[in-house]
Amino acid sequence: MTNKNVYFLLAGVVVISFFINGCKKEKQSSIPGLLTYGTWRLGSVMEYKYLGDSQTSVDTLECDSVQIFKFNDDKTCSYTNFDCNPTTMSGTWSLSDTKLYLFADITYPDITSAGTKQPFINSRITNLGEFSMVLETGDLQTYYTANDKRTIRRYGFIRIKPTIAK
Repeated sequence: MTNKNVYFLLAGVVVISFFINGCKKEKQSSIPGLLTYGTWRLGSVMEYKYLGDSQTSVDTLECDSVQIFKFNDDKTCSYTNFDCNPTTMSGTWSLSDTKLYLFADITYPDITSAGTKQPFINSRITNLGEFSMVLETGDLQTYYTANDKRTIRRYGFIRIKPTIAK
């Protein structure tokens, strides 16, 4: 083989590798899989109050009912015993483009202790792993003044893995 043929072959391999690597790849995310595998049991609810960027108080909200958040592959979800009310409410869920926010449109007939009928309509995902999930709701705006009173609720969940029938 002459040097010209070797260079021609090498240039062809480089061009082919650019085409293979340059093809648009489907964005893959493990977040939907983490949400939908099993159910999420509420472990704690912390309520943080702020004046501007200064934290003024932290309260732990308690409930004796087991609260369960369930996400399904078909983008539906349900929440059982929210605010210690013995009901199961259903809705749909989606993620923001950045996968940092969860939008769950579960709607309650009355205003909840979170001050809304849709407590998880705009939730920031602060932690999501194989065994735990932390969502923040409330006054999550990025910009606020020094006199703004804000309340942020932090919901801590633990995963209950599904039982596999044998």
